[in-house]
This record gives sequence, C-alpha cells and structure tokens, in this order.
Amino acid sequence: MALGRWGANLATLANALVGVGAIAYTLAGNKLWAMLLIVCGIGFDGLDGWLHRRSGLPEGRFGRIADSVADAITFGLAPAFLLIVHTEDVRLWQPWALAMLVAGVLLAALAFTRLTWFSLRAFRNPYFVGVPTPQTALGLAVVLLWFEVPAFGGTRPAIVLVLGILLAIAMVIPLRFPKIRRTARLRWPMTVTAVALVLALLPLQFHVASGSLFYDLALAATLVATAGVAMYYLIGPLTVSLPLKDSPVVPP
Repeated sequence: MALGRWGANLATLANALVGVGAIAYTLAGNKLWAMLLIVCGIGFDGLDGWLHRRSGLPEGRFGRIADSVADAITFGLAPAFLLIVHTEDVRLWQPWALAMLVAGVLLAALAFTRLTWFSLRAFRNPYFVGVPTPQTALGLAVVLLWFEVPAFGGTRPAIVLVLGILLAIAMVIPLRFPKIRRTARLRWPMTVTAVALVLALLPLQFHVASGSLFYDLALAATLVATAGVAMYYLIGPLTVSLPLKDSPVVPP
C-alpha cells in the first residue's frame, strides 16, 4: 500500500515537471510541444488518482495539496503562458499583448482560486462545480490549434482572447461537472479527446506541409478533440445526477 502512495506522489511530481517543461517550451517559442506536455500532465494527473485509489490508503492532506500545486503549474500557469507569450507572427499579436496578458493572469488566478478551495474543502464533493482545470487546459489547446498554431482556422487573436477569457470564467461558474472516473459516463469520450490531441500534436511537431497526409491526420484529430471538449462543456452538467439544491455550491 505504501508503494501505491509513493507511486501516486511520483505521478504528481511528474505532472508538475511536465508543467514546468511546458512553460519552458512556450518561452522558447514551441507551443506545440508545450501543449503536448500539458496533455501528458493530464495523464499523470489521472494516474496519480488511480494509484492512490489502488493503494487503499486514506487521502492525506500532503498528497491533496501537492496534487493541487502540480495542477496549478500544469493547468494554471502553463496555459496562462500559452495565452501571454507569442513568438510567432509577433507583429500580428503585438497589438493584443496587453489584453492577452490580462487574459492569462485571469486564467491563472481563477485556476489558483479553484484549486485552493478544492484542497481546503471541495475535495469532498463527488463532482466539480465549474469546469476543472485539466479540461480548461484541453479547451485552450483546441482553441490554439484552430486559431494560433498551426491555425487550422486562420490566425485570429480576437477569437483566442475571447475564448481564453470564457474558458477562464467557466472554471468558476455555478454548474456541476462530472469527475472523470471509472463509472463516469463521459470517461471514454474524454479519453478519446486526450488521445486525439496527442495524435494531432505529434505530427505537427515536424512542421508538416498543409495538405499532406500527416497534416490532414492532425486536422481530423483536432476535430475529434474539439467535439470531445464541447461534449464535456455542454453535456457534462447533464450527467451529474445530484440536483443542484441538495448541497451548497462549492467551486473546487
């Protein structure tokens, strides 16, 4: 059982490290690798919980806080840097620099707020109130694939700004969203979403030409990931069986 707890702690550490790596890649001008690392962080975050449940040990305060700190790095700070830092098409993004800074700070601040509240109290809930930070990171990755890099839908700073702010606010809206666990109805759609993002991001690392087979594969995978993210945001609240009036709204 102790081995399970150590494994969970190592998965939490790996989550934090890939978040740091994502920030470094963003600053170096490679957002595609940064987004891929963030998706890997989601995998480590899920592995953390699975290993802890397998250990059979009660949840400790240290593990819960460490998990929230790792999530704050990978799903709070790293996405914020994705919004703020623009090393490609600098002239196009320069007029939006201040607005993007505000959006990035807002996203990070709201992520930190919900994770702090989760660590202190809301971890007891069998659901999330507001969109959890990993799903926010997935949503932002989809937005950037469409409208920044490789910009399947064209480079659109205004759309990135608006959707980035909406994703940030969605983390604290008073709606219940499901936790993605073994019995969750959206478990497999969300698994497919994460895998689709990996399949989209991997070939794009090699700067494939528009219209090539690998480019089309990345585009198709992005479409699948977009559908999965939309499903969680739109259908997720409908899969939470508890009525809203049964317990107080506590954003994690």
